[in-house]
Amino acid sequence: MNADYPVPGSAEQACRLDLLESQLSALFEVSSVLSRSLDLRQTLREVLGVLHERGRLRHGMVSLLSEDRGELLISALHTDDPHAADRIAYQPGEGVIGSILSRNRPWILPRIGDEPRFLDRLGLYDPDLPFIGVPIRLGEGGAIGVFAAQPPVADGLLEERARFLEMVANLIGQAVRLARTVEAEQQALREERDKLRREVKGTHGFDSIIGHTDAMRLVFDQVRQVAKWNTTVLIRGESGTGKELIANAIHYNSPRARAAFIKLNCAALPDNLLESELFGHEKGAFTGAISQRKGRFEQADGGTLFLDEIGEITPAFQAKLLRVLQEGEFERVGGGRTLKVDVRVIAATNRDLEAEVRAGEFREDLYYRLNVMPIRMPALRERIEDIPDLARFLVDKVSRMQGRELSITDSALRILMRHDWPGNVRELENCMERAAVMSEQGIIDRDVIELTGLNVAALASEPLPSTPAKISTIDFNDPDIDERERVIAALEEAGWVQAKAARLLNMTPRQIAYRIQTLNIKMRQF
Repeated sequence: MNADYPVPGSAEQACRLDLLESQLSALFEVSSVLSRSLDLRQTLREVLGVLHERGRLRHGMVSLLSEDRGELLISALHTDDPHAADRIAYQPGEGVIGSILSRNRPWILPRIGDEPRFLDRLGLYDPDLPFIGVPIRLGEGGAIGVFAAQPPVADGLLEERARFLEMVANLIGQAVRLARTVEAEQQALREERDKLRREVKGTHGFDSIIGHTDAMRLVFDQVRQVAKWNTTVLIRGESGTGKELIANAIHYNSPRARAAFIKLNCAALPDNLLESELFGHEKGAFTGAISQRKGRFEQADGGTLFLDEIGEITPAFQAKLLRVLQEGEFERVGGGRTLKVDVRVIAATNRDLEAEVRAGEFREDLYYRLNVMPIRMPALRERIEDIPDLARFLVDKVSRMQGRELSITDSALRILMRHDWPGNVRELENCMERAAVMSEQGIIDRDVIELTGLNVAALASEPLPSTPAKISTIDFNDPDIDERERVIAALEEAGWVQAKAARLLNMTPRQIAYRIQTLNIKMRQF
């Protein structure tokens, strides 16, 4: 309909009603589209498609202000050419689009060809037809974008069309606010996730495993080498030696570090529950199975499954586990569908599996399937030289837990090095926590160690290991060293013979006796 030939009043009223009806229908569908997805670009393209089909608006365009670049970038454009808006941007105040943003109010062009500021960078709009652009706002604030379109005819209803564009722009503004809020939350979650991953990798990295002896250096070399591959690992060693720490280090230093690390203690469950725990179960598979449940193998798909105490499983269950390790396939309890998973298995045991294989208590084929890459964790008594560093590390850990400063003296460390630690590192950790509790001043010395239950009197007579440990060498005549520590060290060196200790300290027997009394040093009788 041409603007030069106005329609009579009744016909114009009919056109308004017809336009209003189409706009209401379009507005309803626009609101539905905007609530359908959080993919802002795709949603905006669908909105412009609705407006083209039902809202009587051509070549709709949504431009949003880039927070990084400070210019208007086209986020959505209704056109057959998907690359029409590539590399097109508007500066605030530039052309019609930039002016709408900077002025923060609508602009109605009755005819595009009459406006010299219209840049027509897209080459889509008919110069003989009108053009309407409105700002996109976030609430009562300034404009954050521009929504523009071209009516298909030049009629007397441009004001009505502009008001309709403003309503749609308000809905778009709400969608942009929601999308940006969600994106900010997702970015915060990603940053938190990456931070936690770095912390977990640091916590379970090699720095968290203390050891400088040849036996531990061999373990570290093996872990670094095997972590790069998907090889099955069997960690051997006595209880309390830190097998789970090694499993953590392998996973978090492997290509699977971003995937799940699932742990299961095989000794904690009977066979029927162990099968359900590892393979999962279907709804109704047994009494109490009220819903389907994924097992540990499914949970660890793409990652690592750590099976602790693998030597405790029965021969009947060993056959079921062997199939998963060989084929990577299993069925849930009560299910018939075969599931396939990609899981790296790390197993650990303190049992003599070779002896159990010979006795027929452990399947030989499963043993060879698990024992692809064995790593043996040395007992603490085999690496006594690591005890000073381990004790200090554990004291620092307890210090953080208790929220106070803690320290351990060299005399206490020498006592710890004389103990054989049947419970290995776990026993040492418990000892350090008890010592911290018993230490009122925060200083763990030999007297506090005695309060933990260790027989200090018996241990004092034991020789220190021949290999030097990381304990400060005491200069018996150094005045800067704590006097009590100097006297105790001299007494230990002299076998608790006061006369010999006095000579080491350049004292008389009377002087050292006085020091022993005033420093509250308990003499050992042998």
